[in-house]
Amino acid sequence: MRIPHYRDLWRFRAPLSADEIRRTERWLATARVALTSAALFALWMEPARGFAHSPWLYWLLTVYLVHAVVVMLLVRFRPRSTRAFRLVVHAADIVWPVLIAIFATAQQGQFFLFFVFVMAAAAYRWGMWETVGTAVAAVALLEIEAFAVRNGLEPAADRWLQGLHLAPLGVSVRELDPQQLFMSSVYLVVLGFLLGYMAENQKKIRAERAVITRVLSSTRVEAGLTGTMRQILGEVMSIYGARRVLNASQEAHSYRVFLAEVNEGAASETLRWREALPESEKVYLLDSGADAIYAERAGSGFRTVLLSRDGGRLRSAGTEFLDALAGVEKFDAVVSVTLAFGTEWSGRVFVFDPQMMGDPEEELRFLQDFSQQVAPAIYNVYLVRRLRERAGAMERARFARELHDGAIQSLIAVEMQLDVLRRQSGTQAPVVNAELGRIQKLLREEVLKLRELMQAMKSFEVDADRLLGFISDTVERFRRETGIAAEFVSELERVDLAQKGCRELARIVQESLVNVRKHSGAHHVLVRLAQRSGNLQLTVEDDGKGFPFSGRLSHVELESSGKGPAVIRERVRLLAGELAIESTPGHGARLEVRIPPARKANHG
Repeated sequence: MRIPHYRDLWRFRAPLSADEIRRTERWLATARVALTSAALFALWMEPARGFAHSPWLYWLLTVYLVHAVVVMLLVRFRPRSTRAFRLVVHAADIVWPVLIAIFATAQQGQFFLFFVFVMAAAAYRWGMWETVGTAVAAVALLEIEAFAVRNGLEPAADRWLQGLHLAPLGVSVRELDPQQLFMSSVYLVVLGFLLGYMAENQKKIRAERAVITRVLSSTRVEAGLTGTMRQILGEVMSIYGARRVLNASQEAHSYRVFLAEVNEGAASETLRWREALPESEKVYLLDSGADAIYAERAGSGFRTVLLSRDGGRLRSAGTEFLDALAGVEKFDAVVSVTLAFGTEWSGRVFVFDPQMMGDPEEELRFLQDFSQQVAPAIYNVYLVRRLRERAGAMERARFARELHDGAIQSLIAVEMQLDVLRRQSGTQAPVVNAELGRIQKLLREEVLKLRELMQAMKSFEVDADRLLGFISDTVERFRRETGIAAEFVSELERVDLAQKGCRELARIVQESLVNVRKHSGAHHVLVRLAQRSGNLQLTVEDDGKGFPFSGRLSHVELESSGKGPAVIRERVRLLAGELAIESTPGHGARLEVRIPPARKANHG
C-alpha cells in the first residue's frame, strides 16, 4: 500500500521513562538471581538428573549466579540503565543457557526456563521482533553447538588444554539429540512469537491510552468549543502526519453542516470554520453503514477497509460515497470515523493523506476508541458553554427587570414632571418652554432605547406554535411605545420552522422595527408573514425615508456592497435564507426575507 507501515509507530509516541526502564531492569535482575539459585538448588537435591559425567555444570551455574548478582547490584546502584548495558546483559543471557545445554542431560526442563527468561526479558524491554530475534539467536547458537559436538568438540578441547599444560576436561560432552534439538527450536520460536505479540500489543495499548489521555488532559473549558476542537484535530493531524484534518458536524433538528479544519503548515492556533454548501452537505456526512472508513486510491477506484460501529469488518458495503467525497475534496488516501456529541451534534472526522499509519484495520479501531472517549469531553465543553449562555441570559433578564423597575421608571417620572412644568410655563418663557420640550424628547428617546435594550437582552424561547403570537405582541408593543402605526398580518396559521429558526426570525422582526424607529422617520409600518413559492416570506414595509439607494438589491448585492442592516444580513444567513431590500428614498422601504422549507437533518 502507498502509506508506509511503521512497526514502531505507537511505541515512539509513548516512550518509557528512565524510572520505568530502571524498575524493569531491577525486576529482571532479581528474577535472574532467583532462577539461577533455584537451578543450583535443584542440582544439589538430585545431581544425577542434572548432568551426565561432569561437574562443569555446577561451575557454569555458579559463575552465572555471580554474574546475575553483579548485574543486580549494578542495576540497583547505578543512576540509570543505558541501552548498551542492557544489550550486553541480554547477550550474556542468551549465551549462558546455550553453554549450560552442553552438559545437561535429556531431562533438562529446569534449564529450558533460562531460554523462557531471556525471551521474556526481550519482551519487557522492547517488543515483538526483538523477542523473535532472541529466539532465533538462541536456536542458531544451539545448532552451532550441536554441529561442534558432532565434529569432535571434546577431543579438540582436551588437546587445547594439554597444549596449555593444563589438565584435560576429563568429561564427555553430551551430543544433542536431533529430535530434541528440533523440538526445542520450534518451542523457542513459537514462544518468541507469542511473548513478542503479547508485549507488542500491551505496549501499543499503553501508547494509545497515553495519546487519549494527553488529548483529554489538554481540553480546557476556558478554551471554548473552538479551542477544544483545534487541540483535538491538531493532535490527530500530528499522530498521522496528515495533510489536513476536517470535522463535519450537524446539529440535531437542523439541516446545516459546519466544517472545522486544520491544515498542515498552518499555525497551531489556526482552526478555520466554514459552512458546507447545500449541495455537498450529504457528501461530508457519508450516507454509509460504515462507522470507520479507510480508503486509498487504486487505479480508477478505491481500496477500502470499512468497520461497523462494533468494530466488525464490513465486506459488502458500497463505496459510492467515496466518489462523491472525491468530487469536493482532493486526496490520495482518507481515514474517517464518526464523532457524535451526545444527542445534539453528530458528524465525522476526516484525516486526509495520512503518512504515518500501521495496519488500517487496527488504526480504525483505535480511532473508534479515540472518538468514543474524546467526544464526551467535547460535549462537556459544549454543555458548559450553553450553561454559561443560559446563566448570562438569566443575568441579563434580571438586569433588564432592574432597569425597568429602576432607571426607566425614574426617567418616565422625570419626563412627566418636565411635561407638567412645560405646560405651566405656557407662553411666558418661550425659550424655556422650547428647551424643556427638547429635554422631554431626549428623555423619551432614552426610555425607548432602554426598552429596546431590555428586549435585546432578554432570552426567550419561541417555537412554531408561539411564533405568530410573539411577533404580534412585538408589533403591538412597538406601536404602543413609539406612537408609529404598526400592523402585523399573517397569512399562515402555523410556521414550519425549528425552534432555533423561530428565534432568529423573531430577532429579525425586532431588529427591523428598531431600525424603523431610529432611522426611517416612518408613520406606518406593516409586518407580513406569508408562504410564497414554497418559501416562508417575511416582509417589513414602512413609509419613511428609505435607504440611501434606489431600487431593489438582492442578498448577494447587499453583501458585496455592504448596504443594508448587517445584523439582519447575518441572521438571514444563519437561516440559509435570502434577503432583498427595495428602497425608494423619501417614500419608504421594503425589507423581504425568504426562508427555504426545513429539510430533514442527515446525521450520517
